[in-house]
Amino acid sequence: MEHVKVDLFPDNVYVFTPKGTIMRLPRGATCVDFAYAVHTDVGNHCVAAKVDRRLVPLRTQIKNGTTVEIITAKSASPDPRWVNFVVTAKARYSVRQYLKNLQHDEARNLGRRLLNQSLRDGGSSLRKISRERMKAMLDELGLNNTNDLFERIGLGERLAPLVAKMLLEDPSADKSESSPVTIAGTENLVIRYARCCYPIPGDEIMGYLSTGRGIVVHRTICGNLSEFRKQPDKWIAVNWEDNIEQEFSAEIVTEILNKPGALAEIATSIADTGSNIEQVSIDERQEEDYASLAFLILVRDRVHLANVIRRIRSMPIVKKISRTCA
Repeated sequence: MEHVKVDLFPDNVYVFTPKGTIMRLPRGATCVDFAYAVHTDVGNHCVAAKVDRRLVPLRTQIKNGTTVEIITAKSASPDPRWVNFVVTAKARYSVRQYLKNLQHDEARNLGRRLLNQSLRDGGSSLRKISRERMKAMLDELGLNNTNDLFERIGLGERLAPLVAKMLLEDPSADKSESSPVTIAGTENLVIRYARCCYPIPGDEIMGYLSTGRGIVVHRTICGNLSEFRKQPDKWIAVNWEDNIEQEFSAEIVTEILNKPGALAEIATSIADTGSNIEQVSIDERQEEDYASLAFLILVRDRVHLANVIRRIRSMPIVKKISRTCA
Protein backbone atom coordinates (compact mmCIF):
# COMPACT_ATOMS: atom_id res chain seq x y z
CA MET A 1 0.00 0.00 0.00
CA GLU A 2 1.41 3.34 -1.01
CA HIS A 3 1.78 5.88 1.78
CA VAL A 4 0.80 9.41 0.83
CA LYS A 5 2.01 12.39 2.88
CA VAL A 6 -0.86 14.79 3.51
CA ASP A 7 -0.20 18.36 4.69
CA LEU A 8 -3.13 19.26 6.92
CA PHE A 9 -2.07 22.93 6.88
CA PRO A 10 -0.92 23.70 3.32
CA ASP A 11 -0.90 27.45 3.99
CA ASN A 12 1.67 27.16 6.79
CA VAL A 13 5.40 26.62 7.17
CA TYR A 14 7.12 24.62 9.89
CA VAL A 15 10.38 25.90 11.32
CA PHE A 16 12.65 24.94 14.18
CA THR A 17 13.94 26.95 17.12
CA PRO A 18 17.65 26.53 18.00
CA LYS A 19 16.54 24.01 20.69
CA GLY A 20 14.64 21.91 18.14
CA THR A 21 11.09 23.00 18.96
CA ILE A 22 8.83 22.99 15.91
CA MET A 23 6.76 26.12 15.31
CA ARG A 24 3.97 26.56 12.79
CA LEU A 25 3.59 29.95 11.08
CA PRO A 26 1.53 31.16 8.10
CA ARG A 27 3.20 31.03 4.70
CA GLY A 28 4.97 34.33 4.03
CA ALA A 29 5.85 34.87 7.71
CA THR A 30 9.06 36.77 8.36
CA CYS A 31 11.72 36.55 11.03
CA VAL A 32 9.88 39.26 12.95
CA ASP A 33 6.71 37.15 12.92
CA PHE A 34 8.76 34.25 14.27
CA ALA A 35 10.23 36.44 17.02
CA TYR A 36 6.79 37.51 18.23
CA ALA A 37 5.56 33.92 18.02
CA VAL A 38 8.31 32.94 20.45
CA HIS A 39 7.45 35.76 22.90
CA THR A 40 6.32 39.38 22.74
CA ASP A 41 9.49 40.54 24.52
CA VAL A 42 11.63 38.68 21.98
CA GLY A 43 9.82 40.48 19.18
CA ASN A 44 10.04 43.89 20.84
CA HIS A 45 13.81 43.59 21.34
CA CYS A 46 14.92 41.70 18.23
CA VAL A 47 17.73 43.27 16.21
CA ALA A 48 18.80 40.50 13.83
CA ALA A 49 18.04 36.92 12.81
CA LYS A 50 19.88 33.80 11.67
CA VAL A 51 18.32 31.23 9.36
CA ASP A 52 20.27 27.94 9.34
CA ARG A 53 23.09 29.83 11.09
CA ARG A 54 23.31 32.48 8.39
CA LEU A 55 22.63 36.12 9.28
CA VAL A 56 19.61 37.48 7.38
CA PRO A 57 17.50 40.67 7.42
CA LEU A 58 14.55 40.64 9.82
CA ARG A 59 12.11 40.98 6.95
CA THR A 60 13.31 37.70 5.40
CA GLN A 61 10.46 35.24 4.77
CA ILE A 62 11.16 31.90 6.43
CA LYS A 63 10.84 28.57 4.64
CA ASN A 64 9.81 25.07 5.62
CA GLY A 65 12.29 23.06 7.65
CA THR A 66 14.69 25.90 8.44
CA THR A 67 16.08 26.72 11.87
CA VAL A 68 15.52 30.30 12.95
CA GLU A 69 17.43 32.08 15.71
CA ILE A 70 16.57 35.59 16.92
CA ILE A 71 19.22 37.96 18.26
CA THR A 72 17.94 40.51 20.79
CA ALA A 73 19.21 43.58 22.62
CA LYS A 74 17.71 45.14 25.75
CA SER A 75 17.95 48.64 24.30
CA ALA A 76 16.22 47.69 21.04
CA SER A 77 12.61 48.57 20.24
CA PRO A 78 10.16 47.84 17.40
CA ASP A 79 10.67 49.60 14.10
CA PRO A 80 7.47 51.26 12.78
CA ARG A 81 8.31 49.89 9.32
CA TRP A 82 7.77 46.33 10.54
CA VAL A 83 4.01 46.69 10.17
CA ASN A 84 4.57 46.89 6.41
CA PHE A 85 5.79 43.31 6.12
CA VAL A 86 4.68 41.24 9.12
CA VAL A 87 1.81 38.85 8.38
CA THR A 88 0.71 37.48 11.76
CA ALA A 89 -1.92 39.27 13.79
CA LYS A 90 0.17 38.97 16.96
CA ALA A 91 3.20 40.66 15.41
CA ARG A 92 1.14 43.44 13.85
CA TYR A 93 -0.80 44.09 17.06
CA SER A 94 2.33 44.00 19.24
CA VAL A 95 4.19 46.51 17.08
CA ARG A 96 1.25 48.88 16.92
CA GLN A 97 0.58 48.59 20.65
CA TYR A 98 4.19 49.37 21.47
CA LEU A 99 4.19 52.41 19.22
CA LYS A 100 0.87 53.56 20.65
CA ASN A 101 2.21 53.37 24.21
CA LEU A 102 5.37 55.13 23.11
CA GLN A 103 3.27 57.91 21.59
CA HIS A 104 1.36 58.30 24.86
CA ASP A 105 4.62 58.53 26.85
CA GLU A 106 6.06 61.11 24.48
CA ALA A 107 2.83 63.09 24.55
CA ARG A 108 2.81 63.14 28.36
CA ASN A 109 6.42 64.33 28.50
CA LEU A 110 5.73 67.03 25.94
CA GLY A 111 2.55 68.11 27.71
CA ARG A 112 4.35 68.38 31.04
CA ARG A 113 7.07 70.57 29.50
CA LEU A 114 4.54 72.81 27.72
CA LEU A 115 2.42 73.32 30.82
CA ASN A 116 5.44 73.98 33.03
CA GLN A 117 6.70 76.58 30.54
CA SER A 118 3.31 78.30 30.44
CA LEU A 119 3.18 78.36 34.24
CA ARG A 120 6.67 79.87 34.34
CA ASP A 121 5.48 82.60 31.97
CA GLY A 122 2.90 83.37 34.65
CA GLY A 123 5.49 83.41 37.43
CA SER A 124 4.80 79.91 38.74
CA SER A 125 5.61 76.25 38.02
CA LEU A 126 4.13 72.78 38.45
CA ARG A 127 5.95 72.43 41.78
CA LYS A 128 4.26 75.55 43.10
CA ILE A 129 0.75 74.38 42.23
CA SER A 130 -0.88 72.77 45.26
CA ARG A 131 -2.36 69.29 45.04
CA GLU A 132 -5.74 70.68 46.04
CA ARG A 133 -5.70 73.26 43.23
CA MET A 134 -4.60 70.68 40.66
CA LYS A 135 -7.24 68.18 41.79
CA ALA A 136 -9.96 70.82 41.66
CA MET A 137 -9.03 71.68 38.09
CA LEU A 138 -8.84 68.00 37.05
CA ASP A 139 -12.33 67.47 38.49
CA GLU A 140 -13.56 70.53 36.63
CA LEU A 141 -12.18 69.16 33.34
CA GLY A 142 -13.39 65.62 34.01
CA LEU A 143 -9.87 64.13 33.99
CA ASN A 144 -8.61 61.32 36.22
CA ASN A 145 -5.05 62.44 36.91
CA THR A 146 -2.22 64.71 35.80
CA ASN A 147 -0.96 62.14 33.29
CA ASP A 148 -4.28 62.43 31.46
CA LEU A 149 -3.90 66.20 31.48
CA PHE A 150 -0.30 66.13 30.24
CA GLU A 151 -1.19 63.68 27.48
CA ARG A 152 -4.07 65.81 26.24
CA ILE A 153 -1.85 68.87 26.15
CA GLY A 154 0.87 66.92 24.33
CA LEU A 155 -1.63 65.63 21.76
CA GLY A 156 -3.01 69.14 21.21
CA GLU A 157 -6.40 68.43 22.78
CA ARG A 158 -5.78 70.98 25.53
CA LEU A 159 -3.91 74.27 25.31
CA ALA A 160 -1.07 74.74 27.78
CA PRO A 161 -1.45 78.55 28.14
CA LEU A 162 -5.15 78.13 28.92
CA VAL A 163 -4.62 75.31 31.41
CA ALA A 164 -1.95 77.42 33.11
CA LYS A 165 -4.37 80.34 33.27
CA MET A 166 -6.98 78.12 34.91
CA LEU A 167 -4.46 76.91 37.49
CA LEU A 168 -3.30 80.42 38.30
CA GLU A 169 -6.66 82.16 38.45
CA ASP A 170 -8.63 82.66 41.65
CA PRO A 171 -10.97 79.63 42.04
CA SER A 172 -13.55 81.84 43.75
CA ALA A 173 -13.65 84.38 40.90
CA ASP A 174 -16.99 84.92 39.18
CA LYS A 175 -16.99 83.16 35.81
CA SER A 176 -20.55 83.95 34.87
CA GLU A 177 -19.47 86.17 31.96
CA SER A 178 -17.67 83.34 30.18
CA SER A 179 -19.05 82.50 26.74
CA PRO A 180 -20.44 79.08 25.83
CA VAL A 181 -17.76 76.56 24.88
CA THR A 182 -17.23 76.76 21.13
CA ILE A 183 -13.46 76.38 21.04
CA ALA A 184 -12.05 73.08 22.34
CA GLY A 185 -10.20 73.31 25.64
CA THR A 186 -11.22 76.86 26.56
CA GLU A 187 -13.75 76.24 29.33
CA ASN A 188 -14.23 79.22 31.67
CA LEU A 189 -12.27 81.57 29.42
CA VAL A 190 -13.61 84.55 27.51
CA ILE A 191 -13.73 83.91 23.77
CA ARG A 192 -14.15 86.69 21.24
CA TYR A 193 -14.46 86.41 17.47
CA ALA A 194 -12.51 88.88 15.36
CA ARG A 195 -14.75 91.27 13.43
CA CYS A 196 -12.12 91.72 10.75
CA CYS A 197 -12.63 88.20 9.39
CA TYR A 198 -15.74 86.86 11.18
CA PRO A 199 -14.71 83.22 11.83
CA ILE A 200 -17.47 80.59 11.88
CA PRO A 201 -17.43 76.83 12.63
CA GLY A 202 -15.71 75.00 9.80
CA ASP A 203 -13.15 77.77 9.19
CA GLU A 204 -9.48 77.12 9.91
CA ILE A 205 -8.71 79.34 12.88
CA MET A 206 -5.99 80.59 15.22
CA GLY A 207 -6.32 82.04 18.69
CA TYR A 208 -4.61 85.19 19.93
CA LEU A 209 -4.11 85.66 23.68
CA SER A 210 -5.08 89.28 24.22
CA THR A 211 -4.40 90.94 27.57
CA GLY A 212 -7.70 91.77 29.22
CA ARG A 213 -9.77 90.39 26.33
CA GLY A 214 -9.21 86.65 26.65
CA ILE A 215 -8.80 84.76 23.37
CA VAL A 216 -9.55 86.47 20.09
CA VAL A 217 -10.23 83.95 17.32
CA HIS A 218 -9.20 84.79 13.74
CA ARG A 219 -9.44 82.92 10.46
CA THR A 220 -6.02 81.71 9.36
CA ILE A 221 -6.40 83.67 6.10
CA CYS A 222 -7.10 86.93 7.92
CA GLY A 223 -4.94 89.75 6.59
CA ASN A 224 -4.42 91.13 10.10
CA LEU A 225 -2.39 88.09 11.10
CA SER A 226 0.74 89.62 9.62
CA GLU A 227 0.53 92.41 12.20
CA PHE A 228 0.30 89.97 15.08
CA ARG A 229 3.08 87.64 13.88
CA LYS A 230 5.54 89.86 15.73
CA GLN A 231 4.27 88.20 18.94
CA PRO A 232 4.30 84.47 18.11
CA ASP A 233 4.25 83.55 21.80
CA LYS A 234 0.68 84.83 22.04
CA TRP A 235 -0.64 82.72 19.16
CA ILE A 236 -2.09 79.35 20.01
CA ALA A 237 -3.60 76.58 17.90
CA VAL A 238 -7.34 76.23 18.53
CA ASN A 239 -10.09 74.00 17.17
CA TRP A 240 -13.87 74.22 17.07
CA GLU A 241 -15.89 72.03 19.43
CA ASP A 242 -18.23 69.48 17.89
CA ASN A 243 -21.99 70.04 17.70
CA ILE A 244 -22.00 73.77 18.47
CA GLU A 245 -25.52 75.10 18.98
CA GLN A 246 -24.89 78.77 18.39
CA GLU A 247 -25.07 81.31 15.56
CA PHE A 248 -22.11 83.37 14.38
CA SER A 249 -21.75 86.59 12.44
CA ALA A 250 -20.50 86.44 8.85
CA GLU A 251 -20.26 89.23 6.30
CA ILE A 252 -21.07 88.89 2.61
CA VAL A 253 -20.87 91.52 -0.10
CA THR A 254 -23.11 91.43 -3.18
CA GLU A 255 -23.23 93.45 -6.35
CA ILE A 256 -26.86 93.66 -7.49
CA LEU A 257 -28.88 95.38 -10.16
CA ASN A 258 -29.85 98.75 -8.75
CA LYS A 259 -33.62 98.66 -9.09
CA PRO A 260 -36.58 99.24 -6.76
CA GLY A 261 -37.21 96.32 -4.43
CA ALA A 262 -33.79 94.71 -4.97
CA LEU A 263 -32.80 94.96 -1.33
CA ALA A 264 -36.08 93.36 -0.25
CA GLU A 265 -35.54 90.48 -2.69
CA ILE A 266 -32.08 89.74 -1.28
CA ALA A 267 -33.34 90.01 2.30
CA THR A 268 -36.14 87.56 1.54
CA SER A 269 -33.71 85.05 0.05
CA ILE A 270 -31.50 85.29 3.12
CA ALA A 271 -34.49 84.76 5.42
CA ASP A 272 -35.57 81.72 3.39
CA THR A 273 -32.27 79.98 4.27
CA GLY A 274 -32.93 80.36 7.99
CA SER A 275 -30.48 83.21 8.48
CA ASN A 276 -31.12 86.58 10.13
CA ILE A 277 -29.68 89.90 9.00
CA GLU A 278 -27.85 91.91 11.66
CA GLN A 279 -26.81 94.86 9.54
CA VAL A 280 -26.89 96.14 5.95
CA SER A 281 -24.78 98.85 4.33
CA ILE A 282 -25.26 100.16 0.77
CA ASP A 283 -22.66 101.62 -1.57
CA GLU A 284 -24.44 102.96 -4.66
CA ARG A 285 -22.30 103.48 -7.74
CA GLN A 286 -23.07 106.64 -9.65
CA GLU A 287 -21.66 105.46 -13.02
CA GLU A 288 -23.18 102.03 -13.13
CA ASP A 289 -26.53 100.36 -12.80
CA TYR A 290 -25.33 98.22 -9.92
CA ALA A 291 -25.16 98.74 -6.17
CA SER A 292 -22.91 97.04 -3.63
CA LEU A 293 -24.63 95.67 -0.54
CA ALA A 294 -22.78 94.39 2.53
CA PHE A 295 -24.83 92.07 4.74
CA LEU A 296 -23.82 91.04 8.26
CA ILE A 297 -25.80 87.84 8.80
CA LEU A 298 -26.08 85.10 11.41
CA VAL A 299 -25.20 81.55 10.37
CA ARG A 300 -24.52 78.25 12.12
CA ASP A 301 -21.42 77.19 10.19
CA ARG A 302 -19.72 77.16 6.78
CA VAL A 303 -22.33 74.82 5.34
CA HIS A 304 -25.13 77.18 6.32
CA LEU A 305 -23.22 80.14 4.89
CA ALA A 306 -22.59 78.24 1.64
CA ASN A 307 -26.33 77.65 1.32
CA VAL A 308 -27.00 81.36 1.75
CA ILE A 309 -24.40 82.32 -0.85
CA ARG A 310 -25.64 79.68 -3.30
CA ARG A 311 -29.22 80.92 -2.94
CA ILE A 312 -28.30 84.56 -3.53
CA ARG A 313 -25.94 83.79 -6.41
CA SER A 314 -28.78 82.10 -8.32
CA MET A 315 -30.86 85.29 -8.34
CA PRO A 316 -31.03 87.11 -11.72
CA ILE A 317 -30.41 90.52 -10.13
CA VAL A 318 -27.10 89.39 -8.56
CA LYS A 319 -23.89 90.05 -10.49
CA LYS A 320 -21.35 88.99 -7.86
CA ILE A 321 -21.26 87.74 -4.24
CA SER A 322 -18.35 87.04 -1.91
CA ARG A 323 -17.53 86.54 1.74
CA THR A 324 -15.42 89.32 3.21
CA CYS A 325 -12.17 88.94 5.13
CA ALA A 326 -9.63 91.55 6.12
